[in-house]
Amino acid sequence: MRARLLPLLIVLMAGVLLALGVPLAVSVASAQQQKVVVDRIDDTARFASLAQFVTERPVGSRVRDKDERRETLQNELDYYNEVYGIRAGVFFRDTLPMAHAPDDWFLPGVGHPVRDAFEEALRSRGSHDPPQVWPWEEDGRIVVASPVIRDGDVIAVVVTDSPTGRMRAQTLHGWLLIGAGESAAMLLAVGAALRLTRWILRPVGVLDATTHDIATGRLASRVAAAGGPPELRRLARSFNEMADHVEDVLEQQRAFVADASHQLRNPLSALLLRIELLALELPEGNEEIASVRTEGKRLAQVLDDLLDLALAEHATADLRLTDIGALAAERVAAWRPLAEERGVLLEGHCPATTGWADPIALSSALDAVIDNALKFTPEGERVEVRVASADGTASVVVTDHGPGLTDEELARVGDRFWRSNRHQNVKGSGLGLSISRALLAAGGGTLAYERHEPHGLKVTVGVPRQAPGETPALRA
Repeated sequence: MRARLLPLLIVLMAGVLLALGVPLAVSVASAQQQKVVVDRIDDTARFASLAQFVTERPVGSRVRDKDERRETLQNELDYYNEVYGIRAGVFFRDTLPMAHAPDDWFLPGVGHPVRDAFEEALRSRGSHDPPQVWPWEEDGRIVVASPVIRDGDVIAVVVTDSPTGRMRAQTLHGWLLIGAGESAAMLLAVGAALRLTRWILRPVGVLDATTHDIATGRLASRVAAAGGPPELRRLARSFNEMADHVEDVLEQQRAFVADASHQLRNPLSALLLRIELLALELPEGNEEIASVRTEGKRLAQVLDDLLDLALAEHATADLRLTDIGALAAERVAAWRPLAEERGVLLEGHCPATTGWADPIALSSALDAVIDNALKFTPEGERVEVRVASADGTASVVVTDHGPGLTDEELARVGDRFWRSNRHQNVKGSGLGLSISRALLAAGGGTLAYERHEPHGLKVTVGVPRQAPGETPALRA
C-alpha cells in the first residue's frame, strides 16, 4: 500500500512545486530582460536628445563632415559600442545613417528585427516590449528603437542592438537558484511524505498482520496500540472489540460441543447397555437389534469425534523440528497390515525431509488421510504416500486410485459431517478430515485436495520448513 500511496503524494507535491517554480522562472527571465530594456530605453532617449540638435545631413564621408553636434553624437556612440559592445545608430527616415557604431553596421533589410523596430519607431512608437530571449537562445539579441522628434515630426530613429549573453547568464543563475530551492523543497516534501505515509499506514500494517494471525487460527492476537489518524485508532479499538466477541462466541461454541459430547456419553452408554440386555431376551440373529447396535455404536463414534474436534480447535500446537519423512514412513508401516488385509498395495516414498510440526497432530492427520484413502480404494489398487519439499514447505502427498470426487464434492470435502451421497454406506462420521485440518492449522499446516487422474483423490498435507517468525533468508 505504501508503494501506491507514496508515489501519489510525491507526484502531487512535484506538481505543486512545478506549478510554483515555472511561473517564478518565467518571472525571473522577464525581470532580467525588462531591466535590460529599461536601460536601453534610457540610452536611446539620451542619444535621441543629442540627435535633435543635428541639423545637417551628411553629404560626404564622416571625415569631411564638420558638424560638431553630429561629431559629438558619433563620439558617444563609438564610446558606447566600445565599452558595452552594443551596436547603436541614428538613422534618418530614409535609412541613411546620421551616426552609427561600429562603422560597418548599417540598417538591415526588411524583415530583420532591427528594421522592424526602426519601422515601428517611425510611427512614434518606441520598442518597449521586445520578444523574450531565453537562456538557450545563444543568438538572441534585444533591439530597442526610439524616435528622434523635432517640431513634432519624427526626423530619425535611434536603434540599439544589444547582445544578451550577460543577461542570459544572470537568468540562468536565477534559474539554478530556483532549481536548487525546488530540489531542497522536493527533498523535504519526500521526507514529509515518507513520515506521513508511515504515520498513516503503521496502524494499517498492524491491523493487516493481526487479521492474518486471526485468519490462520491465532485467535488471541490483537491490534497493538499504535499511532496514526484518529479514525484508524478507533478502527483498531473496534477491531479488538470484534475479535474479543468472536473469540468469546467460538469459545462458547467449543465449550458447548465438548460439554454436550461429554454429557451425552453417559446416557448413551446406559442406553447401549439396556439394548444389550434387551437383546438377551430376543431371538438370536434379530435384524432390528443388530441395526440398533450399529446405530448406537455410530452415535458413540460421532460423540467421540465431536469431543476430539473441540479439543483440536482449542489445542495449542507443540511445534518441533520434525523429520517428516521418518514420521510418514512410520505411519505407512503402521497401516500396511490393514492395507494387505483389504488387498490394497500401500507404497511409501519417504526421503528425509525436515519441517516444523507437532508430531502428534501430524501423525493423527496422516492416520486420518491414509485411513480415508484405504476406505475408498478398491481391492487390487494401490495407495501411494510421497514426501517432498518445495517453496519452504514440506509436504506429504497421499494418492489413491479410488472413485475420486466431483468438482462439487471437492469444494465440500473436509466440511464437518459432510459425506458424499455415494459413500453413505462407508463407515465414518464425516469429522475425521475436519479434525485433521484443525490439528494442522494450529501449527501453520495445511490440508489440500485435488483430483488424481485418471481416477482417485490426491490429498496434500503441508507443514512449514521454517520456524514461526523465521524468514527463508534468515534460515539460510
